[in-house]
Amino acid sequence: MTITPTKLLSLYRDMWVVRAFEFGLEREFKRGNVPGMLHTGVGQEAVQAAIAANLRHTDAFFPDHRCHGLLVLAGTPGEKIMAELFGKATGVCSGKGGSLHSADPGVGNFGDNAVEGSMMATALGVALGFQMQGRDDLAAVIVGDGTSGRGEWHESLNLAAAWKLPVLYCCVNNGYAISTAVGDSHATANLYEFAAAYKMPAVQVDGNDIAAACDATQTAVESIRAGHGPYFIEYKTWRWQGLFSGEFRPPEEVKYWKEEHEPINMARERLLAAGNVDEAALDKIKAEVEAEVERWIAFALDSPPPDPAKATANVYVGWEVAAR
Repeated sequence: MTITPTKLLSLYRDMWVVRAFEFGLEREFKRGNVPGMLHTGVGQEAVQAAIAANLRHTDAFFPDHRCHGLLVLAGTPGEKIMAELFGKATGVCSGKGGSLHSADPGVGNFGDNAVEGSMMATALGVALGFQMQGRDDLAAVIVGDGTSGRGEWHESLNLAAAWKLPVLYCCVNNGYAISTAVGDSHATANLYEFAAAYKMPAVQVDGNDIAAACDATQTAVESIRAGHGPYFIEYKTWRWQGLFSGEFRPPEEVKYWKEEHEPINMARERLLAAGNVDEAALDKIKAEVEAEVERWIAFALDSPPPDPAKATANVYVGWEVAAR
C-alpha cells in the first residue's frame, strides 16, 4: 500500500496536533497549572497518528499514559481533553479522570488505567462482545514495551489467539521501561517475537516513519475486520523525555532519534520531495495547529474547577455515595 500525498499531508497535521498538545501541556505543567504526574508522547507522534487514522468511532481503544494526542485525534474536542488534564469541570470527565483515566466511549475511547497493562485484559471483554454481536469492529489496546513483563500481556495474547478475538495490539516500543533498556530485561529486544509465539500475525515497523506505521496499521485492521483474529504490531520509536530528570541515555542515541530519525521531519522531507507542497504551506500547518492548541489551553485555564459536592457523582453506576 502507498500513502497518497494528500493522506500524508493530513497525517503530518495530525502529528503536529500531538506534538503541539504535548509541548503546551508540558509548559503548563511546569507552571503548576496541571495537577498530578505527566507522561508525554513527544517523539511518538507518528504512532498515534497512524493508529487514529485507521480506527472508527464504533471501534474501542484503550490508550496508554502517553496518548493525549490520540484522544484528540479520535474525535474528542481538544479543549475538553485539555481541560480534563487541567482538572477542570469542563473536561471530558469533569476533571476527575485526568491523564490516566480520561474516557469518551462516544468516540471509542474506553480509557487508560494507572496499572499499565491491565487494559490488555479489559480489551478482551470488549472484543468478545463485538465478536458475539457479529460486528466487524475491533478493540485496540495501546501498551508500552515495559508492559511485556506483566502477566496480563501473555494472558491476553493467549486468550485472544485461542478465541480469535478482534484485538489490535499496538506495542509502542520506545526503548525503555522507565530507565531500563528493553534488551536488558528481555531475552529479545524485538517484542513482536513473543506475540508470534501465540500464533497470531505479529510484525515490527518503524514507528517514526508515518507511512510505514500507517500501512502496517491498515493491514492489521483489515485482517481483523475480515475475521482473522488478533494482530500484533510493534512500533519501534523513542520518547524524547526521560521518566525522571536524572535518567541517562547515550548522547549518540539521543542525537539519532531527535535529529536524524525524528518523525515529523521525516514526514516533512517526504512531502517536500513529492513536490505537492512547499515549506511555507507546511509552516502554515504548524502555526495553525499551535494557535489552536493555545486556544484549548486558554479554555482550560478559564474553566472552573469541579464542584466538590459532585466529587462522588458517577463513581458507581446507580449508587449514591455519602461523603464522610
